[in-house]
Amino acid sequence: MAATSSTLLSLLALRCPRCHRGPLFTHSAFNLTRFTDMPKACPVCRQVYEPEPGFYWGAMYISFVFSTAIMLVTGFLVYHLLDDPAVWVYVTWVAVAAVLLTPLSLRYSRALMLYLFGGTGYDPRYAGSPYHPTTETDDE
Repeated sequence: MAATSSTLLSLLALRCPRCHRGPLFTHSAFNLTRFTDMPKACPVCRQVYEPEPGFYWGAMYISFVFSTAIMLVTGFLVYHLLDDPAVWVYVTWVAVAAVLLTPLSLRYSRALMLYLFGGTGYDPRYAGSPYHPTTETDDE
């Protein structure tokens, strides 16, 4: 993916917050056994994806908001599209929607956590060529 200066587009594409090029996840969201796997650092700019141990525990709260929104929207749609069906229909539709959208909810909650609280922002110096250890010094 070509780097874009838009933070929102990079967040939606699940790309590195610093270079907007490197992927945040190693496998597809459809790989149900490995959809949570993240590299330790960005393969393009070497930005560390876990700034401190336990960093993504805070993503639980963001994921809770996503899950609540999924359930409310699903319940609203079921009510209006199926003309207020029985309770078991609500429960079934909400459960299926929550389970099917779990990989996306987890990925975007982690991405938001990293973008909002990761301590880094877009830096156009890292958006160009891949990281070269000889071009970066420790005293920057």
